[in-house]
Amino acid sequence: QEMKKNGTMSELSAHSLFLRGIMNYNTWLLFVQYGCCFGVELTMNNAAATYFQEEFSQSTESAASIASIFGWINIFARGLGGFTSDKMNQRMGMRGRIIAQTVFLTAEGIFVLIFAHTQNLGGSIIVLIFFSIFVQAAEGTSYGIVPYVDSKATGTIAGIVGAGGNVGAVCFGLGFRNLAYRDAFILMGCSVLGSVFLSALFFIDGHSALFSGEEEQQIETLDSTTQNPRTLEQEEEALIFA
Repeated sequence: QEMKKNGTMSELSAHSLFLRGIMNYNTWLLFVQYGCCFGVELTMNNAAATYFQEEFSQSTESAASIASIFGWINIFARGLGGFTSDKMNQRMGMRGRIIAQTVFLTAEGIFVLIFAHTQNLGGSIIVLIFFSIFVQAAEGTSYGIVPYVDSKATGTIAGIVGAGGNVGAVCFGLGFRNLAYRDAFILMGCSVLGSVFLSALFFIDGHSALFSGEEEQQIETLDSTTQNPRTLEQEEEALIFA
């Protein structure tokens, strides 16, 4: 508050923060990539039961039970993606988070294509399990990156990226509506693999990119009350709320 009164810190309106979020191109890269993981999950929730029913002559109950595997794996797989992103960040900074995102999306795309070409029920169920793990882990790694794109506009960015999942589901849903299921899965897999190349375009201020840059060193100060080190950003927040 003191810094704002002295004019050393400008107060940003909600409108300006919203514009910062939508004008940051990293937001839209994540929008597309999240569409290729959460959009895939939403599509599978709708299409998987029908696929097993039509392709493998399963009863409605059996097909629904098999399809539910995809949802149950969400219990741990998304958290696994977030955990992996954090561990990679400890080792390599933002480059580690982007690598984790790239690996999970690549594995997801490959397993979608394998799933499309698997012609026996048992094999399809096994592939579905791995397919689901990588889809939902990629969702976790996506939101491992979101808070770093622009810390002051995190809410706007998180909302836009989340909407990417719904847009992806609509797009993939149109594919399943107009194509044979196997062809729609192939289109989905190719789309996911295409989104992988966007990882090379992430350039987040103060952080390393996939192939270049270094993490900016954060200068630490000593917290006067706890004697624990804290960063300049934490120092700034302490002044604001003092």
